[in-house]
Amino acid sequence: MDDDQRYRAVHSRDARFDGVFYTAVRTTGVYCRPSCPAVTPKRANTRFFPTAAAAQESGFRACKRCRPDLTPGSPEWNLRADVVARAMRLIQDGAVDRGGVGALAATIGYSERQLNRLLSAEVGAGPLALARTERAQTARVLVETTDMPMADVAFASGFSSVRQFNETMRAVFDRSPSEMRAMGRAPNGSEPGTITLRLPYREPIDLAAMLRFLGDRAVPGIEEYRGGVYRRTLPLPHGPGVVELSEGAGHVLCRLRLSEPRDLASAVRRCRGLLDLDADPRAVAEALGDDPLLGPLVAAHPGLRSPGHVEPSELAVRAVLGQQVSVRAARTLAGRLVERFGDPLKPGLEAPDGGLTHVFPAPDVLADADPAGFSIPAARGRALTELSGAIASGRIDLGPGCDRDEAERRLVELRGIGPWTAGYVRMRGLGDPDVFLHGDLGVRLALEASGRNAAPAIAARDARAWSPWRSYASHLLWASLADAT
Repeated sequence: MDDDQRYRAVHSRDARFDGVFYTAVRTTGVYCRPSCPAVTPKRANTRFFPTAAAAQESGFRACKRCRPDLTPGSPEWNLRADVVARAMRLIQDGAVDRGGVGALAATIGYSERQLNRLLSAEVGAGPLALARTERAQTARVLVETTDMPMADVAFASGFSSVRQFNETMRAVFDRSPSEMRAMGRAPNGSEPGTITLRLPYREPIDLAAMLRFLGDRAVPGIEEYRGGVYRRTLPLPHGPGVVELSEGAGHVLCRLRLSEPRDLASAVRRCRGLLDLDADPRAVAEALGDDPLLGPLVAAHPGLRSPGHVEPSELAVRAVLGQQVSVRAARTLAGRLVERFGDPLKPGLEAPDGGLTHVFPAPDVLADADPAGFSIPAARGRALTELSGAIASGRIDLGPGCDRDEAERRLVELRGIGPWTAGYVRMRGLGDPDVFLHGDLGVRLALEASGRNAAPAIAARDARAWSPWRSYASHLLWASLADAT
């Protein structure tokens, strides 16, 4: 988009572009989301920024009316696989707060100077400024939705001092933390020890179908789905957590219990990836809606998303367990694995009547386990331990900043890991929107039912027309089977 197109989006208050770019007004010194209900500023007074951090670096503060920090994330960072996108995903996961810019640059494979230059040129702010914005957003949630002491909020959000915390909050939001707490808008039903927040998304969304999809695959001990509410344990950098996700009025209601509040940003990023909340469903519909096969499915399933996962290494293990068995059998096998090798959930994280008891076993634990104890064929058990060892040693990187092509290549190199398993991990674990599982049985059955040639090579060739949204095409074909039954 050029600036004239952006201005037209602002003039029409088009919510599709919330989080894609930000509008700053020179005369007021504030920046807004494109759909801000305030009077549209004059074109001559308007500036546009690709990120909130870029607007803040130029001296603008967040609008108090439209609260641009509460917009969905940009779908661009999941769609792209270049260095900037990988760095953005890592920064959103809290990598700068955990290890600094040096560790971030080393993970990407660039020097600090190169990374700073690339980010500044592409998104208008360096890694420190981007991390500062993430800290401010985390702090705002803790200030408005909890009764934590302000000093604890400051350090849990990643600030190095209370003074830095206060100065940043005033600069970004034009309010002191105390004023923000007094005006907090915490959702109703908050419980002690629980952080309750609303996760925004772009309309439309079929959230009920997505929660059912996750519920159908829920592993006993670490997941449960009851009464339209999906709950699971979360493996986080500083300790486990528990999340509860349900449908709200125009948002996802998210309740978190964390071992460490400083894991809030990472937990939110994982929940957003799990539900694919940063997607642009209208762009997907426009790309696939004219296709003779997918068009009717797009119309029948408005807002269908491509669910991700909270921990790629867990998904990889579960994909191996699920090879050549039904979804129900895969759940049973994974439940046995959790019961035998998983860490018990810490007291205080879960309600007494809940069914969540464990955290999924870490890769290093499974790498050292006896394959005979997995209740699966010996060859598949060896594949599982080899996969876990490769992840634990770092030979295979499945983190938010990984190179997806490299990760898929290394997965296929392992014995017992074929193209379907690697593609499934890439689609759900790594959040790639452009993966077509041409060898999947469900995809083949859906293609055959529609009269298409389902031979894997031909299906893969025909699916090129659906790029860059082939993951959504896979889910639409699966949905067509459910419709038929």
